[in-house]
Amino acid sequence: MPNIRLDKFISERTEYSRSQIKQLAAGGNIKVGGATAKKADIKIDPEKDSVEVCGQVLRIEKHRYILLNKPAGYVCSTDEKDGPTVLGLVPPEMRTKGLFPAGRLDKDSLGALLITDDGELAHKMLSPRSHVPKIYIVKLDRPFENKYIDIFKKNIILSDGETCLPAKLKQAENSDKLAFIEICEGKYHQVKRMFVAVGNHVEVLMRVSLGGLVLPEKLAIGECMELLHKDVENLFKPRDFDAFCSEFSPVFSANLIK
Repeated sequence: MPNIRLDKFISERTEYSRSQIKQLAAGGNIKVGGATAKKADIKIDPEKDSVEVCGQVLRIEKHRYILLNKPAGYVCSTDEKDGPTVLGLVPPEMRTKGLFPAGRLDKDSLGALLITDDGELAHKMLSPRSHVPKIYIVKLDRPFENKYIDIFKKNIILSDGETCLPAKLKQAENSDKLAFIEICEGKYHQVKRMFVAVGNHVEVLMRVSLGGLVLPEKLAIGECMELLHKDVENLFKPRDFDAFCSEFSPVFSANLIK
């Protein structure tokens, strides 16, 4: 990585503007390699020089990837006109300019949501050509029926005539009203509409996997965690659906039963 101006490095990794960074430096609030940097226009080597702003050490990586266990009541948007956004759940120390939710979950839905400032990765993840599968666990109004499996495996037609790509479905453990579903597209309210098409109703919808990135058991609803690059790469390495259900059914079933 080539040398870079200190203010540019900080600006790309925080919410501070260039003028704010200049003021912080003048006030002795920025350190480079452990020494106070009074000027913000000096050049640094990001791979060798540690940078600390107001006591927080900044990461080397330009982009930030955050996994949120989304609670109900928050919209996947950067605009608060429709209610509180998921960005408000990101802790101050994780925030940078340009963060946005990569993909959507309904306001009343739960689970795995990627928040990032990397537009290129988000585009790749959401592109139909990538076919990044998403796995959800649903709590149904009426008991699961095995006939759903073959219906979903075909190109199920929704009530408005829209056709869905084939989806995988499996009953979860511990309840006849819980099921896992894997889809590779993101139509409006798709999972809910698919179950309506077979005469059932989704009471709770929780996304538990994005590609090969699985929602950690210890990440409580409403909490965030920063992802490493190796974790982000798992987005494009999907897991076997049946193996996933066998491994994680006890964990995610317990969450919805609660």
